[in-house]
Amino acid sequence: MGRVFVAVGHGEIEADLNPVLDGGAAAQTASLIQDLVVNYLRANQYEAAAVPDNLTVTEALNWINSHAQRGDVAIQIHVSNAHSTTTRGTTCFYITANDQRRTQADQFLQILLRRAPQLLSQGIKPDIFCPLGYSIFCRQLVIPAFLLNLGFITNLDDRQILQAQRQEVALGIAEGLAYWSQSIASTAALNPVPTYPAININLNGALVYGEGIIAQGNFYLPMDLVDQLGIDLPLTAAIRRLSYRNIVYIRAIDLRQFNLAIHPDKENHTLILRSMPMVYPGQIDRIMGRGTASEVQMIMFLKSYHTEGLSILSELPKLYREEGAIEGVNADIAFAQMCVETDFLRFSGLVQANQNNFAGLGGIGDAPEGATFGDIRIGVRAQIQHLKAYASTEPLVQESVDPRFRFVRRGIAPSVDQLSGRWSADLRYGEKIKAILKLLYESAGFL
Repeated sequence: MGRVFVAVGHGEIEADLNPVLDGGAAAQTASLIQDLVVNYLRANQYEAAAVPDNLTVTEALNWINSHAQRGDVAIQIHVSNAHSTTTRGTTCFYITANDQRRTQADQFLQILLRRAPQLLSQGIKPDIFCPLGYSIFCRQLVIPAFLLNLGFITNLDDRQILQAQRQEVALGIAEGLAYWSQSIASTAALNPVPTYPAININLNGALVYGEGIIAQGNFYLPMDLVDQLGIDLPLTAAIRRLSYRNIVYIRAIDLRQFNLAIHPDKENHTLILRSMPMVYPGQIDRIMGRGTASEVQMIMFLKSYHTEGLSILSELPKLYREEGAIEGVNADIAFAQMCVETDFLRFSGLVQANQNNFAGLGGIGDAPEGATFGDIRIGVRAQIQHLKAYASTEPLVQESVDPRFRFVRRGIAPSVDQLSGRWSADLRYGEKIKAILKLLYESAGFL
């Protein structure tokens, strides 16, 4: 029987998990549930290990990897918080483009919900739906891993369930982990020396030399092909390497950050790769420029995330394209930034929908919730103008409606990543915008 590693989350789902919002109740609740899960597993003869909660994210990953063996599994338990008290629900994240892990995540969540049906299920999701476009926990462990967001301590219903019915929730997690551990361990026992099926590789519509493989449900491609693509891979744990039959392979999903779209075609045993420069050569992260996505493509993308929000603000995509074109700002980037700032028009932060403030713009004076604009178009225009202030030294075409335009050092941030620590205190702010941008392009069929 393999071991089960149980960790407490470090704010990977809600990047600004702020103890000020809940007095530290989220972290405390997650730790108590972790203890119960480990105890339940041990009581049923499973070897369970609680990852020390005083470790940093990197230290926790290293701790698990140094102790893990083939046949083991790991889970990271989150209890989140949000500025909006209506945000709630349970979600299980798994590594993207892995059908095996998707099936296992679905089985795990169903077992949890049978034991704790009072939880509001938000389903399973591939980790590209995490704020950074990936889950560090799911990607950097050498063993199969899930990231479980149990709920939001700032929501009264979730708080009541996670605190008053903690034992039922923990028992459901433990039962789900036991089932998952058995399936992983039995597979490892049956195949002590693993062999991996071969796959074809299609790059930008053409079959290329060199076979890939599927290992633990993940697609891998040969390192020599990665070199041919001109990708200079860093020697970090974030890029999973595998040596098989004297060939070094790279996990395909890890190349997504290098402007490659990954589309596994299971039926034809083919890995389809498309390069991001096909969309907008050399300009994917440049704030000044033209957008690529159409109004319809933006609408369909928003509908897939939050239909209700779009029903109220149906003209928003059209306004981004129009206002972006006037000032020469990439409408795709501004649109993606809006998705990050408003949580896909859910407005779960401090700014509310009636403020017509779609990018968390600050105002003048002492209003803690930020600026308020007279209508939707003016709100979009202010965001576009603020982006231009950061990205360009050119004058505005239209009269300024951005209350803080004059405070920006013009041209200091021409790329999305340079907004990190400036537009937002979040040092990964630019990464989050680019993650949404890639999802938009994949939804539109550009990648």
